[in-house]
Amino acid sequence: MPFLFFPKVERVNNALKETKMKIAIVLYQGVTALDAVGPYEVLKFLPDAEICFVSNKPQAITADSGVLVLAATHSFEDVPSPDIILVPGSTANTATAMADKELITWLQQVHQTTTLTLSVCSGALILAAAGILDGHKATTHWIAQSALKPFGAISQKNDRIVKSGKIITAAGVSSGIDLALSIVKDLCGQERAEIVQLLIEYDPTPPVDSGHPSKASTEVFKAAKAEMILDAKNIRDAISVPTILWQTAIQKVRKKYISYNLEKSM
Repeated sequence: MPFLFFPKVERVNNALKETKMKIAIVLYQGVTALDAVGPYEVLKFLPDAEICFVSNKPQAITADSGVLVLAATHSFEDVPSPDIILVPGSTANTATAMADKELITWLQQVHQTTTLTLSVCSGALILAAAGILDGHKATTHWIAQSALKPFGAISQKNDRIVKSGKIITAAGVSSGIDLALSIVKDLCGQERAEIVQLLIEYDPTPPVDSGHPSKASTEVFKAAKAEMILDAKNIRDAISVPTILWQTAIQKVRKKYISYNLEKSM
């Protein structure tokens, strides 16, 4: 009677599903597309990986260009325990995301059980706002390096990828591809990483060489900085920035209070 075997097959299939590596890539309005999509194009080659794009709710997400539209397929509630989380940055909406209580709470909760917690570009500041980078070495986009310090992170401005325990941060935008390849190498070995690199034909030979402040001329640096500052202006920052500062102050007070009570109980 073949039907008697169905429950067993179902249990086996469910067990196999449970062994899949769950990867959650955060999306929010105004996200920088390459920060999220670059790593996705690499991480999708991990064996038994299940990747989802998460946000406050399943919704269309307009990238910071105002033209490209991505889709968040899952809500934070749908993904309570991912193995890997990746937080991308934004040109003008980083502060808004940093002040998003639902996002920050979710990051704080899932980070406790992740295998890896990752960020690209100014996504590091979102991790920092959640208190995740406190005491850790980290990197972010060159223009945002100084913003790490108030959150207790130790800026590594000359490093493209920075590992601190299970936290790995990447510098600006394109570095997310390097970050993802490093994850494939760490999890699957050198050969698999090289295969993935070849699959996406990642062999950059840029026609110019000004991809870091240390390489840029003074004129190019000034022009790029001015353009970045102009593009980063967001009227919502008048609300977001005070909210972030308030949340950070509360976290510091709570941390001191907890430390004091632990010392007192010893």
